[in-house]
This record gives sequence, C-alpha cells and structure tokens, in this order.
Amino acid sequence: QVQLVESGGSLVQPGGSLRLSCAASGSIFSINDMGWYRQGPGKQREVVAAISSSGSTTYADSMKGRFTISRDNAKNTVYLRMNSLKPEDTAVYYCNAEVVAVERGDYRYLEVWGQGTLVAVSS
Repeated sequence: QVQLVESGGSLVQPGGSLRLSCAASGSIFSINDMGWYRQGPGKQREVVAAISSSGSTTYADSMKGRFTISRDNAKNTVYLRMNSLKPEDTAVYYCNAEVVAVERGDYRYLEVWGQGTLVAVSS
C-alpha cells in the first residue's frame, strides 16, 4: 500500500525557518498533485500549498512570499520551505498526495495523507 511520511517539524523561534519533507512509498504507479495542509490548535485543517505533477504551485494568501513548495519526482517527495515563521503558523502539518497505486495489475486512484509533523513557533 501507499504511505506518506512527513519529517522536519520542530520548535522554532518567530522569524525562523524550517523545511518539511514528505516522502511517498509503496506500490505507486504515478503521483499527480501533492500538497501541504495544516491544523492549528482549535482550528480546522486548511490548505497551505499545492504543487502539480508539472510543477505548478499555489499558495494560501497568508503563506505567499514566505512559504515555498517543491517536489522531487525521482524521490516521490514534496517539500515545504517555511521562512519568517510566525506564532500563528504553529500547527500540525500534513502532506497529501493524489496517487495511482498498482498491485498485481489492479490500478486504484487514492488520496493519501501523512500522519503529520508538528511545527511549533514560539519564543
């Protein structure tokens, strides 16, 4: 089966930077869009950024100019570089991928979520 594993979450001071990684593994035929979401304390999950298979990117307004999403297709990995972090960026960050999985000739379209990685922005 397919799974996503996030890494890179940490405690960081306001104004600091962090890079998150998310690697997909399993019986993957192809990966279409990938993205990052986050869920802060007492909040609903919200989109942070997304990137298509061709490299086109979109960002939530509050992240524009601060966050950068990228991907390495050879590694089935998506990254999120976060700069100028603010306390309100504190959240569990989840990666997401739209995957075509294959097993013994059986192809399935899946939306897969990682377990999340905690980013805490505090002095």
